[in-house]
Amino acid sequence: MIKKRGRRAVLAAALVLALPACGEGFGGGPVPQQTGPAALRVLISSSGEAETRAVTAAAQQWAAAEGHTVTVIPAQDIAQQLGQALAGSDPPDVFYVDAARFADYAAVGALEPYAERLPAAGDFYPALRQAFTYQNRFYCAPKDFATLALQVNGRLWARAGLGAADVPRDWAGLRTAASRVKAVGIVPLVLDSSFDRVGAFMLQAGGWPVSDDGTRATADSPQNRQALEYVQGLLRDGLARYPQQVDTGWAGEAFGRGMTAMTIEGNWIRGALAADYPGLAYTVHELPAGPAGPGTLSFTTCWGISARSRFKAQAVGFVEAMTTADAQLAFARAYGVMPSLVSARQAYLREFPADEPFLAGADYARGPVNAPHMDRVMSDFDSQLARLAVADPAVMLRRLQRNITAALER
Repeated sequence: MIKKRGRRAVLAAALVLALPACGEGFGGGPVPQQTGPAALRVLISSSGEAETRAVTAAAQQWAAAEGHTVTVIPAQDIAQQLGQALAGSDPPDVFYVDAARFADYAAVGALEPYAERLPAAGDFYPALRQAFTYQNRFYCAPKDFATLALQVNGRLWARAGLGAADVPRDWAGLRTAASRVKAVGIVPLVLDSSFDRVGAFMLQAGGWPVSDDGTRATADSPQNRQALEYVQGLLRDGLARYPQQVDTGWAGEAFGRGMTAMTIEGNWIRGALAADYPGLAYTVHELPAGPAGPGTLSFTTCWGISARSRFKAQAVGFVEAMTTADAQLAFARAYGVMPSLVSARQAYLREFPADEPFLAGADYARGPVNAPHMDRVMSDFDSQLARLAVADPAVMLRRLQRNITAALER
């Protein structure tokens, strides 16, 4: 699954945010709980048939062992379907929640804050816990995750006279290597024109759009400006291109077609390249560090439990089973995700050693902007980033600062 900011959640967010936060039960007071056998409904945003089969099989195995029934529902558009379900009277008991949407749902009381009660609560990567923490409460268990890394085309790298020692470790090294690649007529780097890629440079510079607690805009900062000016310099000097500038749909396509020596994508690119460009020889490396050190972005979903579920205890038991190390490793084999548990790290690397650069990023990754009402704000920023080569970074950041401040004051 190619992770970039979606716009389809606007409708869902509007439906959810139109409802008042009324504490437990999300709009109707405490929900009577049923004990004994449960009939759970689980709404998922599947990446494909492999994920649907794996989750369904795991759910059925758990249900048979525990005496429950589980219906797994693959969503056609989970943002719309979940928004409508939460706005109605009978939402699914368990559902995937994208980290970029999490704060919207948590802010209105749609989610049961159960995650801290899980036996494995302290075993999730800190960055993933933070992604699903709102007002100091850890709400829902991270299902799995991905991070960004640097991919290098071996053939084009060699054509530019570069070797393993030239793989960039920092911003200066990235510019130097890109300049040498450009000198032989090859596009050095193609990356997506969104915060979901450029935001990594902001983190590497020591900046971020919001404060750590998600209550204050910090977009208009020297660190964020330094990051945008660095990426702008790459674009203006022909050392980087956006996918549309090389007539491709996404950076992975440009990389797979041999149109660029480097790209910045998540570990989903492994499956995409194997399927569409099976002969491509490439290597994967941690992202170059910035002035403030290493930094990458994480992309994750959690197992959300509805605050209006009649089977909360059973739903927590289901999530606990789905997030064990064994279950997550089975999902990794089935559809290529990285386990969210620190304790599963070594077992995962034994089976997937090529993913070490992606997994290394877990130690310094950061998830999406974790605050309510951010979808439209960040989508607007994406539109500004598309014009970064000709725009004024200071103006862009002042606009982002105003928009975040207004959204947080809602």
